[in-house]
Amino acid sequence: MKTLGLFAQKRYWSFALTATLMMGTCFGADPGDVIPVWPSDPPKWDAPTEPESDFTKPSDNQVGGKRLIRLGNVSTPEMHVFPAKDENGKPSKTVTVICPGGGFSILAWDLEGTEIAEQLVAGGVTSVVLKYRVPTRSMDPKWKPPVQDIQRTIAMIRAGKVTGNTPDHVGVLGFSAGGQAACRAATITERQYSAIDDADQEIRLPDFACLIYPAWLVKEESKQELDGFEINENTPPMFLAHAEDDRLTVMNCVTLFTKLHEAGVPSALHVFTGSGHGFGGRMDGRADDLWPELCLRWMRDESLLKGN
Repeated sequence: MKTLGLFAQKRYWSFALTATLMMGTCFGADPGDVIPVWPSDPPKWDAPTEPESDFTKPSDNQVGGKRLIRLGNVSTPEMHVFPAKDENGKPSKTVTVICPGGGFSILAWDLEGTEIAEQLVAGGVTSVVLKYRVPTRSMDPKWKPPVQDIQRTIAMIRAGKVTGNTPDHVGVLGFSAGGQAACRAATITERQYSAIDDADQEIRLPDFACLIYPAWLVKEESKQELDGFEINENTPPMFLAHAEDDRLTVMNCVTLFTKLHEAGVPSALHVFTGSGHGFGGRMDGRADDLWPELCLRWMRDESLLKGN
């Protein structure tokens, strides 16, 4: 786990230590911490016929000197819940839905999912790693099943059906393709599926969004224009991080930040040099190691770690 300098100061250190020790239980395979997103079948989609599996091969690239889990053929969406406690030892009232990337083909399950949850838990943020449906890359639009899963997850969390309490702040954090889906979930006000129970009666945008090297936000022919995203004064505040040399252009974040700034939405943008795409949250000695700490500091600055 990364050591977060934020919690080496004052009361944050003991808080982080408590949260870190707690992960010995919250990372166990307790069935109570894995909750289905849908009570039965999810909304109609082009479901895979092969079973869910890790697609990683021995020859695949590593990140931070470690292999990663490339989870494919996900047809049963699940919420993997990792609870945190606040600085007073009470259940956190801030919940973040984590959406791993993978090009809408697979999920980088540990690199951009469970490992990120570990760091957020240490910062007092309850984390729900969303195992959303893939592959959807051949669908039109390819983002719709993942966004349905995100919207339903947020609705379930707000209804108190996931973490055992009703949180004050619910955010979404996404990487790459998961970042695109997270951005859509943070900007689309219409429910993308038919209501199925009382949790679905009110669909609200997340209270904040954290997008880490999000993909396909801008138009290919005009990278100063967003591709189907409407930003206005009601858009939630966002934390954005990207690499300037990312093959999936840094303009995804730069243009989005510009539109957020023009709309008066308080947001943060961090651009790292030479980090490429898919660095996740693993230590590799580069400046991008700092983004989780910066993200937590931003949440604190925006009063997103405090109860209402």
